[in-house]
Amino acid sequence: MAQREAVIPATTTRRLWTWFHRLASPRYFYELAGRLIPWFGWAAAVLLAAGLYGGLWLAPPDYQQGDAYRIIFIHVPAAWMSLFAYVAMAGAGFIGLVWRIKLAEVVARACAPLGASFTLLALCTGSLWGKPMWGAYWVWDARLTSELVLLFLYLGYIALDAAIEDRRKAARATSVLALVGVVDIPIIHYSVEWWHTLHQGPTVFKLGGPSISLDMLVPLLLMVVAFKLFFFAMMLVRARTEVLEREVNSAWVREVVGEP
Repeated sequence: MAQREAVIPATTTRRLWTWFHRLASPRYFYELAGRLIPWFGWAAAVLLAAGLYGGLWLAPPDYQQGDAYRIIFIHVPAAWMSLFAYVAMAGAGFIGLVWRIKLAEVVARACAPLGASFTLLALCTGSLWGKPMWGAYWVWDARLTSELVLLFLYLGYIALDAAIEDRRKAARATSVLALVGVVDIPIIHYSVEWWHTLHQGPTVFKLGGPSISLDMLVPLLLMVVAFKLFFFAMMLVRARTEVLEREVNSAWVREVVGEP
């Protein structure tokens, strides 16, 4: 019996490693991504519509901020995704740096402009929110400043990647930069707890449960999931394009594009 139990995990482990090896194949990744993109895209569109309808029409006004608070249905998901995309970029960069997996480098490169876009959106919507709440579009608050640093990290990653012509050398350099910049992620997350800031503290993920009305929480979570699915869809679109560019001389690419 014990021998049989030992065989089952070993078989599962082998299957898992086999799947990872297949996923590292450019052609397999390209085909799998092509099948996943429509699912991610349509699911993101449906959840986005539901989240916006719930947040802009069904959710009640806030007892302090009135209708001005509704910008959180864009601002909060964008801010969360700015952190998620950076962690995904740094994680993929680490895998590419240590195990030299080309697809990891492709994924990291695909994440950078998307993460920069989410960060810029978070900063812009935060400024629009800050004007009626704080009386100014911008204050050098710890949360805002560290989020601005994150935008500079994304832009630095993109600039460094564009400055190095060799793709493998560029991937190694940008991966190091991304890993160094990871230190900014916990600073952003815990800034409202470590320092006295104007920025509102956590209301969703906190000890004792969310302190936000369920009528507001549900559309907010729908928007978070919609943003995440949109990120995955766009990341896969960019990654597929990158794979084709890198493997342009491969026989399978000529087969895919219909060249003899």
